[in-house]
Amino acid sequence: MHYYEIALINTPLQLTYSCEDKREIGEVVEVSLRNRHTRGVIVQEVTKPTFECLPIENSTSFFYTSEQIAIAQFIAKYYVSSFGEAIGLFVPFKENQKKQNLSLPINNTITLSPQQQEAMEFIKSHPVSLLFGETGSGKTEIYIELIKKKLSEGKSAIFLMPEISLTPQMEKRLQAVFGDGVVIWHSKLTKKKRELHLSKIYDGTARVVAGPRSALFLPLQNLGLIVVDEEHDDSYKALNAPRINAKDVAIYMGKKLDIPVVLGSATPSVTSYYKYPHFQLKKFYQTKKDFFFDTGNGFTPTIIEELEQVLSRKKQALIFIPTRAHFKYLICQECGEAVKCPYCDVGMSVHFDKRALRCHYCNFTEFIPQKCPHCGSEELSTKRMGTSEAVEELQTLFPQAVIEKFDKDVVTTQKKLETILQRFSNKEIDILVGTQMLSKGHDYPDVTLSVIFGLDFLLAMADYRAREKAVALLLQIAGRAGRREYAKVIIQTKNEEFFKRYLDFKLFLQEELALRQGFYPPFVRLALLRFSHKNRQIAQEAMEEVLQRLQAFKSVEIVGYGPNAIEKIAGKFRFHILLKSAFATELLKAIYASKNELCEVDMDPVNFT
Repeated sequence: MHYYEIALINTPLQLTYSCEDKREIGEVVEVSLRNRHTRGVIVQEVTKPTFECLPIENSTSFFYTSEQIAIAQFIAKYYVSSFGEAIGLFVPFKENQKKQNLSLPINNTITLSPQQQEAMEFIKSHPVSLLFGETGSGKTEIYIELIKKKLSEGKSAIFLMPEISLTPQMEKRLQAVFGDGVVIWHSKLTKKKRELHLSKIYDGTARVVAGPRSALFLPLQNLGLIVVDEEHDDSYKALNAPRINAKDVAIYMGKKLDIPVVLGSATPSVTSYYKYPHFQLKKFYQTKKDFFFDTGNGFTPTIIEELEQVLSRKKQALIFIPTRAHFKYLICQECGEAVKCPYCDVGMSVHFDKRALRCHYCNFTEFIPQKCPHCGSEELSTKRMGTSEAVEELQTLFPQAVIEKFDKDVVTTQKKLETILQRFSNKEIDILVGTQMLSKGHDYPDVTLSVIFGLDFLLAMADYRAREKAVALLLQIAGRAGRREYAKVIIQTKNEEFFKRYLDFKLFLQEELALRQGFYPPFVRLALLRFSHKNRQIAQEAMEEVLQRLQAFKSVEIVGYGPNAIEKIAGKFRFHILLKSAFATELLKAIYASKNELCEVDMDPVNFT
């Protein structure tokens, strides 16, 4: 009889089971847990325990490679999760998996410019490189050429994008070159499509995988390249355990597998710019667009006049607003209180089209009240324009124009996303009003005007990356205009000098690094410890217990602690401890020695609310 320690996939449990036959490390097996069938991966063989063990029930045709197991062990250790949760990120390999088809037909129609060729040579000479290229400068053509080279060597490639909102256009571009050799992978795939795409990977016909975070963990044979497009995007960071950053995991995978990793962005993150060698494509915003600043509020005469000109020339416009729905809050003019969610300590957003208030954290919805729930006053008003209000105002100003929203309230499925993008591409929509989804790398060839609202709000956020986020978002939105002809970008802000200075993003990166020296990443590592419970006292006591233990670690600085900025979400009270250290090893040592059951660890956090 043999005995094996088995990690139950997607759980923190590691249990011992017995088996008469010899098993291999990494093999996926079926076991029973509390009269329920589940799957686990064999971690190691152990000596006979003193307690009785349940038997392994069935074999499967799947297994995890030694490389997958090693990477999962790194994820579990660095992101402070269980091995079962970490290995659950990966799709296992299949026994008798067919070898890849080396004769994959490729439609070779791309001719690189001398500068793109130079970028190719730069990338080939570095294991990790940053392609720092203005929107529309030809980064995608370089990615495709790199992938083609790897395929010609009998290898495969992963092309990461931050969100599925980017997949429709990129899918077309990749399939135009690689045909059936490419599959798109994301969480919104139907079960049937998921199985179809996996079968193409298993039978060797698919050698290029594109998609967001989950695409990184597919069982591709002979992986030869990982591309991380829009590397600056926070969507690469997972919000649930294990709280990985897919960009950082991709870089670790590259080192582990000895394959190149290419990061790309028009507005690279400060950390990537500092850590990795970069090649800059073209000079920022030298052609095709001019920037103008508006210090007013809302749709000023200047903005209205520019929109009129765009419509008269049968061109298109983008309106960026950082707030969904109609407004951010419904605020009482007597007591100053916002109408808040009863389960979350946040103001609820107004949706006039549904005559309702909705919490964007727990989705609690109620009818718009006539009186303030705090003081009974009927003087309720709204602050900050949202996408719905903007669309209504524009429809009044331009009744003949087709004006539509582009935010998460409208784009609820992949099909709706593709439909809106196709209609805009076909010029069936004149003005598209949206949130940050507008910045996500879409190609809008006939946009000759971008109007950007709300940057001052982003700049004022309590986040050490607020400046970086605001400037990067401005340049990303601006990059959607002027792809084929002259365009204007209007920025409504009270901080004109700040944004005007940093239209040169490289200057921003250099000066931001000087400001962060010794205080913030990339010069230190951060960790956010979170505590939540329906009982406020239990959550607070859990925080204080960990806080007391952390005092013993002098190489780790406690930056702050206490209730979260949003103290209550979905009925749970939330507390935090923010830590920093010059060394990740010291940070992890302190965390592992101090954490308790209620402590959730977020290494390298991007969200501090």
